[in-house]
Amino acid sequence: MNNITDRLNALRQLMKDESIDAFIFPSTDPHNGEYVPDHWKGREYISGFNGSAGTAVVTMEDAALWTDSRYFIAAEEQLKGTGFRLMKLKTEGTPTIAEWLGQKLAAIDGAVVGLDGMVNSVNTVESLADELTKQGGITIRTNLDPLKTIWTDRPEVPEDRVEIHPMKYAGENAESKIRRIREELKRQHAVGMLMSALDDIAWTLNMRGTDVHCNPVFVAYLLIDEDDTTLFVNPEKLDTETRGYLKTIGVKTADYEQVEQGLKKYKGYNILLDPDETSYTLYKAYGERPKVMLPSPVPAMKAVKNETEIEGYRSAMLKDGVAMVQFLRWLKPAVEKGGVTEISADEKLTALRAQQPLFRDISFDTIAGYGEHGAIVHYEATPDTDIELKPEGLLLLDSGAQYMDGTTDITRTIALGDVTEEQRHIYTLVLKGNINLTMCKFPANASGTQLDILARQAMWREGLNYLHGTGHGVGSYLNVHEGPHQFRMEWKPAPLKAGMTVTIEPGIYLAGKFGVRTENTCLIRHYMTTDFGDFLEIEPLTLCPIDKTPIVVAMLTDEELNYLNTYHAKVYEALSPYLDDDTREWLRDACSPLKR
Repeated sequence: MNNITDRLNALRQLMKDESIDAFIFPSTDPHNGEYVPDHWKGREYISGFNGSAGTAVVTMEDAALWTDSRYFIAAEEQLKGTGFRLMKLKTEGTPTIAEWLGQKLAAIDGAVVGLDGMVNSVNTVESLADELTKQGGITIRTNLDPLKTIWTDRPEVPEDRVEIHPMKYAGENAESKIRRIREELKRQHAVGMLMSALDDIAWTLNMRGTDVHCNPVFVAYLLIDEDDTTLFVNPEKLDTETRGYLKTIGVKTADYEQVEQGLKKYKGYNILLDPDETSYTLYKAYGERPKVMLPSPVPAMKAVKNETEIEGYRSAMLKDGVAMVQFLRWLKPAVEKGGVTEISADEKLTALRAQQPLFRDISFDTIAGYGEHGAIVHYEATPDTDIELKPEGLLLLDSGAQYMDGTTDITRTIALGDVTEEQRHIYTLVLKGNINLTMCKFPANASGTQLDILARQAMWREGLNYLHGTGHGVGSYLNVHEGPHQFRMEWKPAPLKAGMTVTIEPGIYLAGKFGVRTENTCLIRHYMTTDFGDFLEIEPLTLCPIDKTPIVVAMLTDEELNYLNTYHAKVYEALSPYLDDDTREWLRDACSPLKR
């Protein structure tokens, strides 16, 4: 089973044996995670595509993979020779999964589509079932995981130990969080809830793990009712300290595999099951008893950071800024000497971050895209694609780190030497988008969708755009992608509140040429209160100079130019005390005022 063709052959034989006409592989796990433990990377195993978002569908004669614009170029490359065709989401002419299956299975009477109910949410299964019914009465089967049979060297579910996240970084104890969750459940007329999202569980219990690459979470479920809280986790993951801690905060434990049994024994009158988070299998296991099918209250609670967490972000951004400045000072002279590649640049930055106090890991795989690789939104260099950096053109560098007191996410596009007028123009349009959204003032509870245009209006005037979101929440030593709030063109109603962290990361990508993105992690905070209510503003937390050399100053308004100079003055004031004399002088120049 060492190639995709062999895997597809084995799958199709199993499908034939089970009388299944098609099978669907999502990118998620039983916890509906964006990033998942290796054990549940079934979509990658069957297709070869390793992006964080995508769905693979296999019939007896065909195979296709749906993914979004971040991965169009990467997926095209990875799917070559696999038998999978690429389906570009939100692109004219691309059928939905149900429409495609309706076409492929039209000649089969009583066609059956299989999917594993443990790794598909309630909403996913029910909406797909409804759509497939309209495609000639196709039915769904949810009780088969073919990977148990065909993936002979499948990684085990992680058993690494869980650790306690100290109060000096968490800022609120677990008992208080559980009490507040119960209060929120009462407002939803729910007696209890099953928590499936791993970052929600880690936040609630003030515990962290290493089960997911770059994300400090651990595989578990948390069942909360009126009186009891039970953590379903593999016992090997707990030691004497963590068992004692859980007992102290009133949390019982049971084996991870016993969660179905726990739901069947649940005695509350009803239970809240988030239909976008809860697996279909567990939803069915609960039976026909009363359910409250509403979003979990935890993401919105977790998104608003307390003062301890906010101070932790400031500390983490300071450390990260020092590492970034050390890297940027090193980069251009090293490139001029020769021998620096996308991968070695990534390794150098990671090594500098690792020297900082409280560093635990990177927060996602670094995107270091030089030249035309910068146009691949989520490019990740491999030994096969790695190229040497030259003293010309642009390097797009999107990276971040996990510190015990905060999570960072930053993108800088760096001119390594001479750049073209087109590159300078595009670079400045992106910078204008970043600045204009950051400068905005807005009513409390506005949504990110209502503000998203501020990042795009300058480029829209020239017929340019980007298809990814403009910004996402960031966890507190947790997942680098956190909801429910976002800046995005598509309607996302989650309100923006003081205390939320969010990235601002517009970009423009010209396929086969270059890409530009500029990103800061920011804090939403109170601005003023008037007769019209509370208003909010955005403070950039990221501390790192923005390369001034590609900027077309004439394209900036006076307000934009003043913002950039003020930001750079803040960066220099914050970071300079922590740098050696030579690096401080480099930073002084990098942060000097830009003039017309």
